[in-house]
Amino acid sequence: MKIGIVLGTRPEIIKMASVIDEIKNRGQELLLIHTGQHYDKEMSDNFFFDLELPAPNYNIHVGSGSHGEQTGKMMEGIEEVLLKEKPDILLVQGDTNAVLAGALVASKLHIPVGHVEAGLRSFDETMPEEINRLVADACSKLYFVPTEESAINLMMEGISRKRIFITGNTVVDACFRNLKISKSRSIDKYDKGLVDLDIDNMENIVTLTMHRAETVDIKERVENIIGAIEELSEMNIIFPIHPRTKKMLENFGLLDKLNSMGHVHIIKPVGYLDFLLLISKSTFILTDSGGLQEEAITLDVPALTLRYNTERPETVTAGGNILVGSDKEVILENARKILDSEEFANKMKSAVNPYGVGDAAKIMLDVILEADENNELIISAPDEVMSTFTRKVITLDKDISVNEFEEDNNLVKMVLDGENIKFPYDDLNLNGLTVIYDCY
Repeated sequence: MKIGIVLGTRPEIIKMASVIDEIKNRGQELLLIHTGQHYDKEMSDNFFFDLELPAPNYNIHVGSGSHGEQTGKMMEGIEEVLLKEKPDILLVQGDTNAVLAGALVASKLHIPVGHVEAGLRSFDETMPEEINRLVADACSKLYFVPTEESAINLMMEGISRKRIFITGNTVVDACFRNLKISKSRSIDKYDKGLVDLDIDNMENIVTLTMHRAETVDIKERVENIIGAIEELSEMNIIFPIHPRTKKMLENFGLLDKLNSMGHVHIIKPVGYLDFLLLISKSTFILTDSGGLQEEAITLDVPALTLRYNTERPETVTAGGNILVGSDKEVILENARKILDSEEFANKMKSAVNPYGVGDAAKIMLDVILEADENNELIISAPDEVMSTFTRKVITLDKDISVNEFEEDNNLVKMVLDGENIKFPYDDLNLNGLTVIYDCY
């Protein structure tokens, strides 16, 4: 079986590393397509090297550009590769323009799409990532979701439960796989910025990242965040600065102010292994990244997220993450709670990881190979006249599983337990529950 993967950004490379390992370990053919949208070597090539991944079969070298320009170039390049290689399935991960381009092109070529980390929703359509998620999920055949909450998001949008697979998140696989490697390396292997800072002997570390347009493109928000950072003067704030963020800080005249703070250490972007090490040594993190919310809770590090919404609400519900936006006082209030209350800090550190135990890639490959064996990945035009159908609602008063119910009825669309929505697992007992189901 030939399995294609589209990769474009650092988080995609990181989160698909374990999937790539699993494909190779099971003797399947791997087709690796890199869009090349991170033209900076430090933001792209180093990650393949750090994670000991094979070089991509194709690099489209898209570079930077507007959303439309970048996505258009990706679609053209990916289409050319897919027409030539004809993979049995194309996997895309997350919510980037590479995901949007890959899913659109593959679906139009009738190549089944598997969306890794499907079903995430911030419900903020001003975010380009939210549009990418919605479109990718509209194009997908298989949905690999990290949590039950993500699965329910998809069911609410009409996706069949039979195509949704709760796998956990490959970020857990990646953290467990790579932190051990990172800790085993000698300090002369670290990125220069971390060597100069001597992080092995540094205390009171806070890792800061910010790169999203809704954060760094608004001067007032950046000023508020910097104001909070200024008052955390007892902490060592380590800030691996994204090239785009650096440009915006310069435009706003704020970079010199940040550089003048003796407790703030601005360094170039670091490799993934070093970044994992940095997070693991942090007292807490300040970030507007989605992926870092997952990595922090996996590594038992409290996260304060510099956003007003998140597509990772499970981390907030679990108690390992707090949304603080760009409000200076809210940032400081929660930072002080972590620093001043051992009980509060320990509660955040001990939050149960909602993203699984590190076997997401194995589950995904099991699903893909079984679907291929059962000819469930074939996309073809219907050969039967469509019948009309309705949806019905029934409350069950006997012991019966979802599978048993579907033997005499059509597909279960939704299960309600009072005011709560439940995901209809095959063996879920429906006694006392309300079922919405298709009726042809």
